[in-house]
Amino acid sequence: MENKTTHFGYQQVPESEKARKVQDVFTSVAQRYDVMNDLMSGGLHRLWKRFTLDQSYVRAGERVLDVAGGTADLARAFAKRVGAAGQVVLTDINAAMLGIGRDRLIDDGVIAPAVQSDAEKLPFRSSYFDCVSVAFGLRNMTHKDAALAEMYRVLRPGGRLLVLEFSRVWQPLKPAYDAYSFSVLPKMGELIAKDAASYRYLAESIRVHPDQATLKAMMEHAGLAKVEYFNLAAGVVALHRGYKL
Repeated sequence: MENKTTHFGYQQVPESEKARKVQDVFTSVAQRYDVMNDLMSGGLHRLWKRFTLDQSYVRAGERVLDVAGGTADLARAFAKRVGAAGQVVLTDINAAMLGIGRDRLIDDGVIAPAVQSDAEKLPFRSSYFDCVSVAFGLRNMTHKDAALAEMYRVLRPGGRLLVLEFSRVWQPLKPAYDAYSFSVLPKMGELIAKDAASYRYLAESIRVHPDQATLKAMMEHAGLAKVEYFNLAAGVVALHRGYKL
């Protein structure tokens, strides 16, 4: 039987091993994840998530699923939008990240399900959520097409999928961006999170993730309609949005 391989950063690893390797990365960095996000992006990740929230068109009373939601930045913001009449569900495959996100929701006074689950096999019924979001998680998934298909499945007709992810930077900025990614980020990871290797993987995982146009096509292949994307920070990050008709 053929042993398929996939990207783990710049490495090729058996598909069966990628999830475990990604688990190890996020278990290692979980406690310093939010601090590192602020340092790595200069706080810009907060603006990117705010833009995602605004482009979701989520209203009071709606149901929202935050996939690979980790420390719950988006889930907490969605909870304020949907109010007491709505519902937010936080999921992540990594228990360490999910535990932090659950605790932050509780600290906000939000009682929301925090479900440890694989994005490729979501444990929710079809056509249930008004909005599904995934922020900086899709590139770590082994079978991105399967994960997109699952997110499409759980959306109700008229629902929206928001994918916020690192993408292809504007070409003139690429040399400076590469120097920052492969020299500064691992050093930051070593000093702050005591883990240079995990942040080297994160930098590499961005480079092997599909570019804006390819991800748009993948979302369309999963069944989503009216797919569009918004480049943020000169393409360092892109927000893709599609609808289930």
